[in-house]
Formats: sequence, structure tokens, C-alpha cells
Amino acid sequence: MRTSDTDRDLMTYIIWGISCIFWIFLLWNPGNLMPATHCLMTLCEGRDTSLKMLLKINSISDMMIGWILMVFAMMLPKLMVPIQNIIDHSFKDMRSLMVFLFIAGYASTWIVAGFLLNILILFVSIQMPGSFIPAGILGVVVLIWQFSPVKQRCLNKGHYHPVLAAWGLKAYKDAFSFGLSHGFWCVGAGWALMLFPMVLPQGHHFTMLMVTFMMLSEHMEHPQIPRWKVNFRLKLLRILVSQNPIKR
Repeated sequence: MRTSDTDRDLMTYIIWGISCIFWIFLLWNPGNLMPATHCLMTLCEGRDTSLKMLLKINSISDMMIGWILMVFAMMLPKLMVPIQNIIDHSFKDMRSLMVFLFIAGYASTWIVAGFLLNILILFVSIQMPGSFIPAGILGVVVLIWQFSPVKQRCLNKGHYHPVLAAWGLKAYKDAFSFGLSHGFWCVGAGWALMLFPMVLPQGHHFTMLMVTFMMLSEHMEHPQIPRWKVNFRLKLLRILVSQNPIKR
């Protein structure tokens, strides 16, 4: 059953609203409800950088809370198209659970990736606390990865929306599997960009916003032939500059 334009707009507002709430916690942390754990390089500057002290400052669980908030703040807007695809091709009384399972599968891949990346950041924080050297090295890696055919292949796969079962446990399983596969290709496309703000000693929040803009923009590009190519994928910027409506 295809949803109405009103329902589509409501879904869009809900996703952007939830994303904005996560951004508020990341940028301002109202009421100190969230431990400031998503930038170890800043926290470790001028501190004892032994592993024991770092884990005292930020436990693995606290680090993962910060990571999960980052993922949902930055990635939720990218999920509007696949979520809409699920809603359009599922029965009304099954939609909520199918969307939840899709998001759960998607988040699972980023949680696994985040655990591994946070261990890497922890190691870098011990070796070079408060240094811009890791960010410089990773910046080169980001540029190579951005223009690589592997990155483009991951982006192409992210546009694939499989046919989901319409009824029963198979429908729920398909939704979760879709989330896993979509998350896998998103991790492949965006792991380096996601990691870059976290190794910066300064300017972490501003860089997160810029990375989010870049990831949204590259997600809007059409699939292309995977090859080495200098392509900054700035479709969102072109749309904002031209102020032309997005063609559906």
C-alpha cells in the first residue's frame, strides 16, 4: 500500500526531528545527561594517557554511547528512502515493527564498526594525545578512499532496495536483513569520514557537521561506474546554491 504525500511528509519530519534531538545531545549535552565521550583526542590532551586512566575517564560503554548518538544523529536522514521503501511495500499493521527491525539491523553494523574504531582511537590517544598527526594521516586516507572504486561500489550498493516479503516472519526477517546489508555498505562508504572528526584534537563538532553534509550529499548522487576518479559528490551543495527543488 503506497503512502500518501501527507504520510511521507510526516515520516520525513519525524526522522529529521529525531536526528535534531541527537544533535542537541552531541553538541550541547543538556543537563549533562550524556558523558562527553565521542572525542578522546580532546579529552586526553594534557592528561595521564595510560590505558588504565583513559578507561577510567571513558569506559568502553560510555564511548559506545557517544558513538551510537553520533551514528543516529548523522545517519538517520540518509535512511529516509529505504524506510519509505519499507512503508510503501508493507501492510499498515506491520510497518512499525519492520521499520524498527530495519533500523536495528542498520545500527548493528555501525555498532560493531564503532567498537573496532573506538579501540583504534583509544590506541592513538595513548600514543599521540592532543596531536594533529593522526588527523593528518587519516586525512590522506580519507582522500584516497573518497576517490577509490571501492568507495563508489559501496555507494552503489547502498542504492539497492531488495524486494521484501509481504507477510509473516519472513517479512520481519527481510527487514532486519535489509538493515544489516544497507548498514554494511554504509560502513564501507563512510567509515573513514566518520572516524576523521574523532581523531581531531580541536574542531570536532564543526567537522562532524561538515562530514554529515558530505555524507548526505554523496548519498544523493546516482550510482556510477566504480573507478578511480576525483569526485567530491557535492550534489546537495549544488541544490542549495541553485535553490531548485529535488526531482522525485
